[in-house]
Amino acid sequence: MMKGIILAGGSGTRLYPLTLVTSKQLLPVYNKPMIYYPLSTLMLARIKDILIISTPEDTPRIEQLLGDGSAFGLSLSYAVQEKPEGLAQAFIIGKDFIGDDSCAMVLGDNIFYGNGLGHKLMAARKTAEEGSACVFGYYVEDPERFGIMEFTRHDRDADDGAVKITRVEEKPANPKSNYAIAGLYFYPSGVSAKAEQVKPSVRGELEITTLNEMYLEEDRLQGQLLGRGFTWMDAGTFYSLRKATNFVCMIEQYQGMTISAPEEIAYRFGWIDEVKLKESALKYGKSPYGEHLMAVLEGKIVL
Repeated sequence: MMKGIILAGGSGTRLYPLTLVTSKQLLPVYNKPMIYYPLSTLMLARIKDILIISTPEDTPRIEQLLGDGSAFGLSLSYAVQEKPEGLAQAFIIGKDFIGDDSCAMVLGDNIFYGNGLGHKLMAARKTAEEGSACVFGYYVEDPERFGIMEFTRHDRDADDGAVKITRVEEKPANPKSNYAIAGLYFYPSGVSAKAEQVKPSVRGELEITTLNEMYLEEDRLQGQLLGRGFTWMDAGTFYSLRKATNFVCMIEQYQGMTISAPEEIAYRFGWIDEVKLKESALKYGKSPYGEHLMAVLEGKIVL
């Protein structure tokens, strides 16, 4: 079994004054709360048991939105991060939740999109369940702003995006790779014990890069490239939030259908039935989101 974590902490200071009285993850990205997007990503990896970690102030607000997850065919639980002390801290906070299972973590302000994304997520899940960690690489023009990965291809003629990682580095001054490690991580059983071994960096944080280095030293770190046709966005600044909103708007208006709708994903996977889907559609009323769910229910949207 694989568990999932959405790390939705932080004070969102880069988005002040928008986040003075609400969570960054509850801000709209076009027509949905931001947290719907990372939630949908975990669902596409067929993960149903998910822990949401947020601040003491924001956790009740997120729980008010998502509840226990039954509307999405999920089991949602919540935990508080009193103080943000690095991404790897999530696996320590979630130690009891994870138990002996493998675990995927996605950042609450990250958006992933692309045809075939589900296949890549399932490949990463398989890697983790077989005992190795898996991270995702995405080409960027400014790699010095990110944790980056250097890699070699298993097979240069292969088209599955799988790579062998040879080095990871956090925000290098002179990066030797343009592939940033996206905010989505798959780890095998035992990740919490490994996270507890991570020492604070000079920033005083438990760096996810350090955790990845530990798996790399054991030759247990694999990669998946998100190449042409895939989009990864961090919606944590005004510019990137607007960019993400414009992107989702363009995709939905061009295709004429909603993306990252958790109820639709759950229905297509058989996690909820027609009665449950109709309840959600009626709850959203005549909004475009509600109308989309009703169209799915009536069989007007089949893809």
